[in-house]
Amino acid sequence: MSGRQHKGACNCGEVSFTISGELAEPSVCHCTQCRRQTGYCWSSTHIPKAALTFQSEAALVWYQSSPKVQRGFCGTCGCFLFWNPDDEDKISVSMGALDAPTGVKIGRHIFVADKGDYYDLADGLPQSS
Repeated sequence: MSGRQHKGACNCGEVSFTISGELAEPSVCHCTQCRRQTGYCWSSTHIPKAALTFQSEAALVWYQSSPKVQRGFCGTCGCFLFWNPDDEDKISVSMGALDAPTGVKIGRHIFVADKGDYYDLADGLPQSS
């Protein structure tokens, strides 16, 4: 990993963290769970769990959203911050929680078969069901 660091936090600051190294190209998830949790869709970067360090995690709450995945959010302000698969050494981190500049651009859309009928995808990026 390079020496670059990215800082992030929830709205209230009760959960704050640093990512060491470069960020992977973000994806935008349109699955039903992400749409319900965010009210629209969710963009995240997938990083090694070892690259994530917490400065504050007192309010971090984990929700078991499916048998092998937990979603991390702030129990104080409600920000959805992490998507954590149990069987991987990587974790997805909300792009909206990261301080700018991130140095990355969205690369693809996933679970587009579940996307809401109230918006269109017209950016020309790759899509997967």
